Amino acid sequence: MATQTTQTTFRLDESIPSTMRAVVYRGVNDLRLETVPVPTIGPGELLVKIAVCGICGTDLKKIHTGSHSAPRIFGHEMAGLVAQSNNPRFAVGDRVMVYHHVPCGHCYYCRKDTPAQCERYKKVGTTAGFEPSGGGFAEYIRVMDWIANEGGVVPIPSGVPFEQASFVEPVNTVLKGVKMLNLAADETVLVLGQGPIGLMHATLAARTGARVFTSDLYAERHALAARFGLRNPIYADRENVVERLRAATEGRGADAVILAVGGNSLIRTAMDAARPGGKVMLFAQTQHGEAVVDPAAVCMDEKALVGSYSSSFTIADEVKNLVFGGYRNGFDLTRLISHRFPLEAAAAAIELASHPQPDSMKITLEPLAGAGAQ
Repeated sequence: MATQTTQTTFRLDESIPSTMRAVVYRGVNDLRLETVPVPTIGPGELLVKIAVCGICGTDLKKIHTGSHSAPRIFGHEMAGLVAQSNNPRFAVGDRVMVYHHVPCGHCYYCRKDTPAQCERYKKVGTTAGFEPSGGGFAEYIRVMDWIANEGGVVPIPSGVPFEQASFVEPVNTVLKGVKMLNLAADETVLVLGQGPIGLMHATLAARTGARVFTSDLYAERHALAARFGLRNPIYADRENVVERLRAATEGRGADAVILAVGGNSLIRTAMDAARPGGKVMLFAQTQHGEAVVDPAAVCMDEKALVGSYSSSFTIADEVKNLVFGGYRNGFDLTRLISHRFPLEAAAAAIELASHPQPDSMKITLEPLAGAGAQ
């Protein structure tokens, strides 16, 4: 059963235990709550006690497809407290969020502003044991020295809950994609999907001044989107999305379409909804495979099909200010959390996140009570 956020304070114990609970991936769709050793840290490294870790769609794909070898401990949208420090930049008790990747900043791909293709970025620098895979689905994580030294550990300001801070990494990925579209105030944007990622895309796109339409099957999600100021819902269960966009744009279609739904079934819809010369951005298509795209839409209609994956450290400061400063200024992302689960209920959390319901949005694992506290 999902837990409710409490207002108790999340504190460090006086001593660090030798073992901890962790949700261990043992194979396709096989997750087990196990007792594992608390990671040992080396020079320049940190041990962070996890307060909250969001469940990301990429975690789910790894669990369901077997794309990664077992055993592993997943989870990367995480925030917590420094429990042990071998790094002079951080002290025990510091409240932090942690990125699991950091680019090198100087390779060919970094110089070309595609840091997700950087070889060092592809190395995961946080672990709760086994092959480094994030580790946020556990009580403690080891943060490696290059993560701690090069911007991967971000202090959380006083008054900002751990839950809000856990959105720093996903907001970074979203803002990176929105910036790629170079939106203007006279443009129209369609966001397909109003799960947590889609809603964040729509909200950040609207901040450029563009007119944003949001499409989803569930009225409950449109109601939540309205709380973030999104006022142009398309009810995909009973409206034709393409016709609605064309009717709203003098027959042209959207200047930009963001596909924030996994799978390939809506790629054609996204392409059809974009105007000639418009852009379609794939954000959730993270599994290799085949998809049907009309080549004439790209060639003759001059529609651009682009992709955006993972985060960018060139915008890290902007993201930090947006998430931390926005908590009490209209960008309270904790409102996206619909269900909170303890580690013991991880299987139920993964099941719900894998099969979204009308009332489900962001699902979090919170190892200890009080993760939503100050």
